[in-house]
Amino acid sequence: MADVKTEQLGLRITPSAKALLREAAAKEHRSASNMVEHLILEYCEKNNIAIGVNNLTTETGKTTS
Repeated sequence: MADVKTEQLGLRITPSAKALLREAAAKEHRSASNMVEHLILEYCEKNNIAIGVNNLTTETGKTTS
C-alpha cells in the first residue's frame, strides 16, 4: 500500500463536543482524528460537495473525485 500523506489540523471545540466525538469514535472503533475525517467526507458526499483532489481514496476504499 502506498504511503498516504496527511496534514495536521488544529481546532478548538467545547469539552462536551470533544466527549461526543470520542464516544462516537469509540463506538465505530475509530480514532478521534479518523472520525473527524469520516464525518467530513460523509457530509460532503451527502451534500454533493466535490473533493478537489482527483482519485482521493477514503478509508472505505471508495475512490471519490
